[in-house]
Amino acid sequence: MYGSPVGVCGSVAAAARNITARLATIRGHAHLVVMFAHAMPASVFSTSPHRAGWRNYGLAVLSVGAIAAVGAPLLGHLDLANIAMLFPLAVLFSAVKLGRGPAVLAAFLSVALFDLFFVPPHFTLGVSDVQYLLTFAVLLLVALTTAELAARLRRQRDAAEQRERQTQALYGLARELSAALAVEQIDEHAKRFSREVFGCDGALWLPDAQDRLQPATPGCAAAVPPAAQAAWRDGRTQHTTDAAGKPIRWLPLRAPMRVRGVLALYGEPAEPPPAPLLDAFSSLLAIALERLHYVAVARRTELEMESERLRNSLLAALSHDLRTPLTAIAGLADAVALTAPPLSSEQAELVAAIGAEAQRSSAQVAKLLDMARIESGGVRLRREWQPLEEVVGAALQARASLLGRHELAIDLPAELPLVDIDSVLFERVLCNLLENAAQYTPPGSRIEIRARADEDEIVLQVCDNGPGLPPDRIDTLFAKFTRGHTESASGGFGLGLAIVQAVVTAHGGRVRGFNRATGGACFEIALPLGTAPALPQEAA
Repeated sequence: MYGSPVGVCGSVAAAARNITARLATIRGHAHLVVMFAHAMPASVFSTSPHRAGWRNYGLAVLSVGAIAAVGAPLLGHLDLANIAMLFPLAVLFSAVKLGRGPAVLAAFLSVALFDLFFVPPHFTLGVSDVQYLLTFAVLLLVALTTAELAARLRRQRDAAEQRERQTQALYGLARELSAALAVEQIDEHAKRFSREVFGCDGALWLPDAQDRLQPATPGCAAAVPPAAQAAWRDGRTQHTTDAAGKPIRWLPLRAPMRVRGVLALYGEPAEPPPAPLLDAFSSLLAIALERLHYVAVARRTELEMESERLRNSLLAALSHDLRTPLTAIAGLADAVALTAPPLSSEQAELVAAIGAEAQRSSAQVAKLLDMARIESGGVRLRREWQPLEEVVGAALQARASLLGRHELAIDLPAELPLVDIDSVLFERVLCNLLENAAQYTPPGSRIEIRARADEDEIVLQVCDNGPGLPPDRIDTLFAKFTRGHTESASGGFGLGLAIVQAVVTAHGGRVRGFNRATGGACFEIALPLGTAPALPQEAA
């Protein structure tokens, strides 16, 4: 027979608990999907909820009618509780496939058809037993709960699919940007992504060589909007409107090292883009731009290193080729001066000038060769512990002819410790500093050499009271082929201080040049102090 209303209520209630538990389990898995994709924002392709049309409501009515048609032949063969369990299937179908609204309609329609065709008296909405009202209430509650849970599951599924599409779009953009070799390519990718994903126009504004924002599109010259300048300077998104009142969004392209430019989005997107998606989009563009910047820096550095290597090779070759004939010229000049009969005063003066110029040119060529050897790593330090005054004395003796018209002041305390240096190379360092002091100061000026021992280093200074160093060139004095005074009448290639820095650095020290407060230039060398070996004890 039909079964009691209480039995029907119990069966429906049990069915409600089972369906709710199943849906809760499914809902739990849906949350796992959401948690997995939480790093990606909600999709901008469609963020509005699904709105069911009349067709979906019609399909919901047909699904409930189909369940009623299937259950009608079973009346008399199955208990009413079993037939009642068929109607939540139509509600579940409507919620998953058609939407929340059709599912709610299916829930109410299920109760109505169950009462109309299956609960006596048939073909009327009346009931013979008041307890059937509880059955209807439980059935409606189960149907509405099923509709809500299934609709929520559907929304989560749609959101997951939207996130997947967004992830695929970002992955495609990242792959294209990783293969970009020019700023123009990055600009094209940014414009296409803006159109396809956001539904609006996009453009890049990037800094030029003078660090001024310019449109990335070639041949496009435009004044920099204040909002773009503010976004680039402050690193925060700016919002403005154009002349037609359409919104413009200015996104700073923040890379790990600095803000690489600004992305402009013109117009109102079909759906408001989520902030995480905009951040991901701008970050990909910024990283691609920074990669291109460092690729350019690496190429430029590689080119400079190769140019430096070729220049050193050329300098070494020229030095070798010029050194022999210059030495021969100097020797021949000395030989001519000693021939008989003696030369006239004019001839002797001419021969002496030839010999002096040959020796000076030979010294400059020797500097070229030394610089080439130092930079190529061909010079090995032969370090020995020795007194600093011996090296200073050797340098003064080697440059005695240049220093004859200057006043010398030497201050080397007797208690100075021994220094671990290559005496030949360090003598050349002092010779170069003394040459500079003699060449760039007038006759009669004072040249001072003094040293002191600090806690962990020994400091040596070579100073003068001449015109001093040009303030705008102090930072570049130790660069190769750089001279302190461009218009100086003194000859040279501008390698003396470069050799000084190279040799001092090879000894683990440092050198600097500065102007004294009392006038004149001063070069200071600081060498690390080591532990000198103990001197042997004399026998008693």
